[in-house]
Amino acid sequence: MSDTSFILRFTCVDQPGIVSTVTSALAARGANIVEANQFCDRKTNQFFLRVAVRVPEHIDKAALELALSPAVDRFKMRLKVEDFSRRPKVIIMVSRFDHALLHLLYQIKVGWLDADVVAIVSNHADSQGVADHEGIPFYHWPITKASKLEQEAKLSDLIEKTNAELVILARYMQVLSDEMSSKFFGMIINIHHSFLPSFKGAKPYHQAHDRGVKLIGATAHYVTPDLDEGPIIEQETERVTHGMTAEDFVAAGRDIESRVLARAVKFHLEGRVMLNNNSTVVFTS
Repeated sequence: MSDTSFILRFTCVDQPGIVSTVTSALAARGANIVEANQFCDRKTNQFFLRVAVRVPEHIDKAALELALSPAVDRFKMRLKVEDFSRRPKVIIMVSRFDHALLHLLYQIKVGWLDADVVAIVSNHADSQGVADHEGIPFYHWPITKASKLEQEAKLSDLIEKTNAELVILARYMQVLSDEMSSKFFGMIINIHHSFLPSFKGAKPYHQAHDRGVKLIGATAHYVTPDLDEGPIIEQETERVTHGMTAEDFVAAGRDIESRVLARAVKFHLEGRVMLNNNSTVVFTS
């Protein structure tokens, strides 16, 4: 992403001339298109367009929006312009299982994920040492039924104080309230430690093992008030056999969860995910 100044995302009713009008407006401002993806949902007739551009130094976000305003008005488009010359800020939340957290931190360290972790939040103290080692502020906020809303208010304040653009639930085993989920819709990604919609609740891999399944998997999705039913960003499965134990399932699941969550975060941070009702359009390349 180092050669990309802006990501532009357009959504509107499908109709002739959208791409040519947008690209002509960009060319008139000296913008160089380095990547473009498009998709039309035939069921809803909605058109989705993602364009990554480099622009001359004197062109800023406001200038791009102004240049594109005739196209936006003509096609009644929704436009989102994101500046990718800066690193997005993220908050990672975790409970006791830290494999997904550690994988995210490593992928950021080696540059595969481009983000600044401004806080690690947990309802347990287990990851304090990881945060200290990485030099990341750690917030230990135990959760009880009585303190849940108070702790969510702290999280909301932390998001606003740090200007975090994404909250990652890296095996954070607390259900966010409907209010929290609605307020930050599209900003919170969860990894569900089973292949939705099967085996919800406690010990999903043990449930899968007891049922003799042949595939296990994980799902990364945006958080909504509907528990574990938000728009899906990424999924992966892996074949398992009758010769594996429940603990083998859990070990395989840890790897799948870490990979799926990291890919979902990458797609989100690079502006590759566009919401389509309760589904998503994900431009992976």
